[in-house]
Amino acid sequence: MSSDCFHCGQPVPVGAHYAVKIEDQTREMCCTGCQAVAQAIVENNLTDYYRFRTEISGKAEDLVPDALRQLQVYDSVELQKSFVRGTDATIREASLILEGIVCAACVWLNENHIKRLPGILEFRINYSTHRATLKWDNSIIHLSDVLKAVSEIGYHAHPFDPGRLESLQKKEKSAALRRIAIAGLGMMQVMMIAVAMYIGAVSDMDTEMRGFLRWISLVMTTPVVFYSARVFFTSAWRDLRRGRFGMDVPVSLAIGIAFSASVWATLTNGGEVYFDSVTMFTFFLLSGRYLEMAARHKAGQVAEELVRLMPATATRVRDGVQEVIPVSQLERGDYVLIKPGEVVPADGLVIDGTSSTNESLLTGESLPCQKHTGDTLVGGTVNIESPLTMQVEKVGDNTVLASIIRLLERAQAEKPELARLAEKVASRFVPIILVTATAVFAWWYQHAPDEAFWIALSVLVITCPCAFSLATPAALTAATGLLTSKGVLTTRGHALETLARINHMIFDKTGTLSYGHLEVTDFKTLGNATGSFCKHVAAGLESASEHPVARAVTKLSDNPASFTNLTAESGRGVKGIYQQKRYRIGTEAFVRELVGVALPENSGQSAHSERSEIFLGSEEGWLARIGLADELRKDAANVIQELRALGIDVTLLSGDAPALVEHVAQQLAIPHALGGQLPDGKLTYLKQQQAQGAVVAMVGDGVNDAPVLAGAQVSIAMGSGSQLAQASADMVLLSENLHQLPFAVKTARRMQIIIKQNFAWTILYNLIAIPLAASGVIAPWMAAIGMSASSLVVVLNALRLKN
Repeated sequence: MSSDCFHCGQPVPVGAHYAVKIEDQTREMCCTGCQAVAQAIVENNLTDYYRFRTEISGKAEDLVPDALRQLQVYDSVELQKSFVRGTDATIREASLILEGIVCAACVWLNENHIKRLPGILEFRINYSTHRATLKWDNSIIHLSDVLKAVSEIGYHAHPFDPGRLESLQKKEKSAALRRIAIAGLGMMQVMMIAVAMYIGAVSDMDTEMRGFLRWISLVMTTPVVFYSARVFFTSAWRDLRRGRFGMDVPVSLAIGIAFSASVWATLTNGGEVYFDSVTMFTFFLLSGRYLEMAARHKAGQVAEELVRLMPATATRVRDGVQEVIPVSQLERGDYVLIKPGEVVPADGLVIDGTSSTNESLLTGESLPCQKHTGDTLVGGTVNIESPLTMQVEKVGDNTVLASIIRLLERAQAEKPELARLAEKVASRFVPIILVTATAVFAWWYQHAPDEAFWIALSVLVITCPCAFSLATPAALTAATGLLTSKGVLTTRGHALETLARINHMIFDKTGTLSYGHLEVTDFKTLGNATGSFCKHVAAGLESASEHPVARAVTKLSDNPASFTNLTAESGRGVKGIYQQKRYRIGTEAFVRELVGVALPENSGQSAHSERSEIFLGSEEGWLARIGLADELRKDAANVIQELRALGIDVTLLSGDAPALVEHVAQQLAIPHALGGQLPDGKLTYLKQQQAQGAVVAMVGDGVNDAPVLAGAQVSIAMGSGSQLAQASADMVLLSENLHQLPFAVKTARRMQIIIKQNFAWTILYNLIAIPLAASGVIAPWMAAIGMSASSLVVVLNALRLKN
């Protein structure tokens, strides 16, 4: 006999069994589709849909409640354009905000739950900002499926929005203050009653009055437990449902057992009540969490300041008409007017006007940067003096500011080795504490039954391992925030941990120790071709390269030759075909391979060791010799001296002529220098140093530095360097102020010291606190203060890095 489907009302086929338990009743469905939707409704606590519906709809689109349909909206291609980045045909990446995160255990639970889903490539949560980085394969799983999976374990996720994040933080603070206020009021009232009961215990208070005061205490404590302390119970239940003993499990057990025992004692009018202890340690725990939350928000402040740099509106100019529009509506190619004092709304080029911009929040440099026609403007910077007209080149997630924020999020979300170790310790610590508390209760129950309960309670409360899990993330977030404000962008989580241990730093020369603004100082023809033709050909060849040498050579001609089959060979030069003839420009050896003969004796090679030289030739012979000069950065010598004072060995590796490289090394007092190095030669030298036990940091800027940057233990790219070099690097020197390199090393070493101090403090605290609690010296309310204080000490110690 068939029945109707509880979900859609259609008949259930004979023999079909698609059951779902809804509000303690097993309901039959007609198919797997209805079963799946009904199960999703139950898992997302949306069963009111069934309770309050007036009729069963026959339309498929009406069978999904609004709360689930809202998640499916995020799969819209048009909607995803505003917050999703496509890294491949089906690979997607997005930033999310997670609501409901209260401690490091919540981060662990969410990360492990989502990473198990098929199609999830990466999922990391920054505990300081509650922002998550999600990377998934859209052909296997959709964004709505991920958001639904987060909601299944009691949290809420939605696409990142700066305004909404600020609103959520305010909401989080407001809710925390309300819980503290209720707990504080309850604690004060219950403590006054408790004092009266303590006095009555040694005087002539009768049994009826004592029972009345107990009932009053119960009334005062109930809102504290069921409202203020609810966050602990909710978090503990989420952990236990997933088979994990989180940090709120012992806290919830302590509050729940103490309250239950007190209620029983009140009902039976016998035994002891612990209402004063329950309200007191709830208040102290919440207060400690609030202070920790405020410190955590402060630690992530730099990242949020970067997010808020972009303005909400921009003045677009079309056909001479100015129109104020939302920044989200800007498109590539639009013309934008930026008035003095306004923020640049996107990345682009100056089309008209002369002014200067303040880029301090991006680069850490306080001095204004002059901007003229043709110069680049970066979104988020401030126009200072005069109006500028800009042509938009990049908007939204493609801007420099957006990439900086993404890299900073990635660095703060990635877990260094110490953080992973701390998580393992914390995850195994809670079961040990539960066993310890049980053993302590059993021992005291045999020797002093009246004391057993509150002593075991103290052991449960005092040993919450929050400090273990906070030790590294708090310090890491504070350090990356400080360095970002100084113009040093950390893009990998391990970078600072490794930077603290380096004992060898390798520098490239051009664009790193020098400004990279090469100028052609000497141009000599070597054959019968005219100088204008040689410049025409040289500029055309170098148009395919990003190297500083290429930028200088392309200025030789306003009308560069149009080449085909252009190929750049790292560290050697560029070759191509023009008018059916092969040409090369680059090192002497590279060009000689094509020319087939040695340089003529009258080539006039420069005797100046501070000059770089490149050569131009064709299959018919040598064409020209080009001399270039570059100015060393003014702070380079002092930076090298600072690094050596920190015990760091310094080496200069460059593809330039050995004589030039040796000359630069002498100027800067660099003990080791090698010139004429191709990328594989640089990498070989790097591997040799690593094989001898060196922990190497590599600083470079060009495309030819990318392999070496990738091979170093920690790599630093210059802010003006090529995109490939920055993508390969663990850190980016946005300010190009070399003095920030020794500062970064010092900050990394301070961070390492503070992390070790945090671990030492948490270990020492537990070694002292557990025996004291187990011996009955520490009361439950004192345990609550101790546990909150231990976490707060760790966070405040980490915030010292921001000074």
